[in-house]
Amino acid sequence: MRICIYGAGAIGGYLGAMLAATEVEVSLIARGPHLRAMREKGLRLITAEGESTHQLNCTDDPASLPPQDYVIVTLKAHSVPKIVPQLVSLLGPVGAVVTAVNGIPWWYFHGVDGPLQDKRLHTVDPDDQQWQQIGPERAIGCVVYPACDLLEPGVIRHVEGNRFTLGEPNGEKSDRVVALSQALIQAGLKAPVRPRIRDDIWVKLWGNLCFNPISALTHATLDVIATEPGTRDIARHMMKEAQLIAESLGVRFSVDIEKRIDGAANVGAHKTSMLQDLEQGRPMEIDALLTVVQEMGRLTKIETPSIDTVLALVVQRAQQAGCY
Repeated sequence: MRICIYGAGAIGGYLGAMLAATEVEVSLIARGPHLRAMREKGLRLITAEGESTHQLNCTDDPASLPPQDYVIVTLKAHSVPKIVPQLVSLLGPVGAVVTAVNGIPWWYFHGVDGPLQDKRLHTVDPDDQQWQQIGPERAIGCVVYPACDLLEPGVIRHVEGNRFTLGEPNGEKSDRVVALSQALIQAGLKAPVRPRIRDDIWVKLWGNLCFNPISALTHATLDVIATEPGTRDIARHMMKEAQLIAESLGVRFSVDIEKRIDGAANVGAHKTSMLQDLEQGRPMEIDALLTVVQEMGRLTKIETPSIDTVLALVVQRAQQAGCY
C-alpha cells in the first residue's frame, strides 16, 4: 500500500511518523526549511512516551512519486484548489483522496438524496476544479482530532488525541476505506469508519465556525471565549444557526450546544488556529469554516444573522492584516 501525505506539517508529519513503523510505503510532500530538515536529519516526533526520529521519503515534487493508493491531504482548505493538478497526477487507477481538512469538504453533497444532490459548493471549490478533476467518487472523508505543534523545522510535538475518523460520502463500508482504517490502526491510531461521516464533520465544525473567528477578533483564548457571557452568547447563536442548517440536511448532533461550548472551555488557554494564523501573518481559514456555512444557509433558505455579522467582521480583520 502506498500512502502520500500532502502537506506534512504538524498533523501530516505526525501521521507520517506513526505510519513509518508499518509496512505502508509512506511519502511526505512538504516544502521550505521543514522539508530540508526532514531530508537532512529525519522527522523527529516528540510524544508523551518519548522521542523518535524517522527517515521518510520527503519531496516537494509530486511528479517524482509513483502512483498512490491514497493521498491524504492535510493542507489548510484554502490551499487545496491550487494543487489539484498535482493531486490528480499522484493518484493510481483506483487511488483515493482523503480529505483530512478542517471544515465542510468540497464533495459534501455527493450522492446525498434530495434536491441538493451533487450540488457544488463554490466557497470551498471556487472554480469547480476539485469536483471536475479529482471527482467526488475518489473522495474519502476524514475528521482529524489530534493536536500537534511544529516546534521547528523537522520537529513535531504531539499534544493529545490520536483519532482520524473515516467515512465514505455514501456511507458504505467499502474495501478501500476499511483497508485505510486498518493501516492507521496498525500504526497505533484510532481510525473508526463511520456510516454518517457528515455528522462527525459538523460536530467538529460546530466549534470551529464560532471559536476561530471570535478568537481572531478578540485575541482571546478558548477558555475566555467560552466562559465570558458575551462571547459565549455569540458562539451559542452562531451554533444554533449552524445546527438548523445541518439538521435540515439530515445531520444528527450527538451533543448539545452547551456541552460543546463547555468542552471548548475545558481545553483551557488555547489559541485557535485562526488566531495563530493572524498573529503570524498567514492566510486565515475563513471560507471552509464559516463562509461555506453561510452559503449552505442560502441553499437551505435558513437565515444566519449572527454568522453573517461575525463573518463580515473577521473577513475585514483578515483583509487589513493581509491574511485573506
